[in-house]
Amino acid sequence: MTAMAIEQPRTQGEALEDYFLVLETETPEGFRAELIEGEIVVSPAPDGDHEDAIELIVAQMYDHSRTRMQCSGNKGLKLPRGGLCSKNYAIPDATFAPRERRLFRGAPPWMPPDGVTLVAEVTSTNPDRDRAAKRHCYARASIPFYLLVDRKDSTVTLFSEPRKDDYTEIHTVAFGTSLPLPAPFGFDLDTADFL
Repeated sequence: MTAMAIEQPRTQGEALEDYFLVLETETPEGFRAELIEGEIVVSPAPDGDHEDAIELIVAQMYDHSRTRMQCSGNKGLKLPRGGLCSKNYAIPDATFAPRERRLFRGAPPWMPPDGVTLVAEVTSTNPDRDRAAKRHCYARASIPFYLLVDRKDSTVTLFSEPRKDDYTEIHTVAFGTSLPLPAPFGFDLDTADFL
């Protein structure tokens, strides 16, 4: 008698995750797909002001950070579970890690967040996703710092000290005010040009 393998039924979250992994490879050029807290999000290419804000952050990191940083724009991070799914798949606008670690070299398209020091997001079409859902994903993954440029509120916020599903330290400044970035960065982020 031959034993037959009986396939285990897929949970709704596993089915959604499988669907996302197929969808993200077929997303039209210029769009990106993420799976955040059980919701598939497909975003268009960002506008010029969005990209300008990211460039201002990256330039200051390279020029002023006490620890030499490397940056990856739009790097896929596979983060601990949230919502229905066993994993979140987020693509921060900028992901920073110490240059000496060369974290991005040889990394798969969706890499674990181990070694990431800071992720940055600039709000776009759905600012609440960046303000809440992504913040919780990054905290759950124990990413030490989350920098949020909120274009609608004209503020820049540094979230730090992740604990469970959120950050316990929050420092917000209005555009035009310097935002102190602690070690390993050790400089004040100039936000005047975000205006």
